[in-house]
Amino acid sequence: MSTAATETAPLERTALHDLHVTHGATMVPFAGYSMPVQYSDLSVGESHKWTREKASLFDVGHMVQHRFSGPLASSLLEKVTPTSITELKTNHSTLSCLLHPKTGGIVDDTVITRLQQSPDLFYLVTNAACRAKDLEYLSFQISKHTKGLLTDSQNIGWQVLDNWGLVALQGPLSVNILQETLAKPEDIDLNSLYFGQCVQVSFNLPSAGASEPVLITRGGYTGEDGFEISLPPQITIPVTELILKVGGRERLRLAGLGARDSLRLEAGMCLYGHDLDDIITPVEAGLSWVISKNRRASGGFYGDETILQQLKPLKNGGIGVQRRRVGLIIQGAPAREGAEIVADTTEGQQQVVGKVTSGCPSPTLGRNIAMGYVKSGYHKAGTEVGVLVRGKRRKAEVVKMPFVASKYWKQAAGTAPG
Repeated sequence: MSTAATETAPLERTALHDLHVTHGATMVPFAGYSMPVQYSDLSVGESHKWTREKASLFDVGHMVQHRFSGPLASSLLEKVTPTSITELKTNHSTLSCLLHPKTGGIVDDTVITRLQQSPDLFYLVTNAACRAKDLEYLSFQISKHTKGLLTDSQNIGWQVLDNWGLVALQGPLSVNILQETLAKPEDIDLNSLYFGQCVQVSFNLPSAGASEPVLITRGGYTGEDGFEISLPPQITIPVTELILKVGGRERLRLAGLGARDSLRLEAGMCLYGHDLDDIITPVEAGLSWVISKNRRASGGFYGDETILQQLKPLKNGGIGVQRRRVGLIIQGAPAREGAEIVADTTEGQQQVVGKVTSGCPSPTLGRNIAMGYVKSGYHKAGTEVGVLVRGKRRKAEVVKMPFVASKYWKQAAGTAPG
């Protein structure tokens, strides 16, 4: 999702800040918030492996949660994203991108969930580091979309869920742990909830009994099976403490930004501000799949004049793209953001063909991985390039992503997690 902005103002705190400190978290500035990077019980690498093997709980309450409603909500979202909102089923989610007009550059990446149909109700999550930009963008787009109508709020309702909690329970044991926290576990078998689907559940709070209904969505940012849980302010702490208690230290640990970053990179997921920005388009970013099939035919979204032409290669009358996001396996020292990707010309001269946007040692693979952008022609898997790390050229190979196979719980998978 997104990286931190320059920290100048006092840092915000999520509702779970004191819980993190109590559990030995190292707190760092991130996207304007004081956030845990790791905890005293596990190193970043150990936390990463724990998530892959058992379950981890991440505080992602710094993310911005929105609700859109009203008769024009669907058409607004179809204008600002390339996703077929009208075809999005109730209680289903999809990754998408907010787009700039004409250029098709990515304002922010977002997850869109349809909660209700007739009347429409949508739930969106956007990045904390893009909060000011996104709120200005969305406010302007709503005004533009409802221009000339008598009452904007009757056509598009927009609510920012300030002070709400958001936690991500990730890893192969997540489904068992979450099932055990439900007030009426007999009413829903979470194994019937698949990746990208959501449902309202109540938690069995020790001091209060059944909680109010809470939205849980199957998915996450680690490549593992898991759930994201949107929590009203008054129950954010009680529900989090319940999950930790039920999970127990043998199955569940808190995890911070350090493990979250290495997990998402192994899963080939983008981080806004690094791998995505206002200039990069979904096609260049390897996110063409967020452009729905019917939108490719009809257009009607911001940047369609650029994006639809980028989808077509030059030989088919389009413009293609000049750069592409790729994965890299790098020998020697790990490459970090900004490292130049180089290749030799036919004359044997070294030329810069791209730049690393994210990189780290992979705890799962035991190798140095990175993603970045290279000139078209250097993007095919198996292409050998070099990466300049502290002035020294390191051998690297372009590889397909994800680096580690994702374990999302999908209907076609055929085996239950946990």
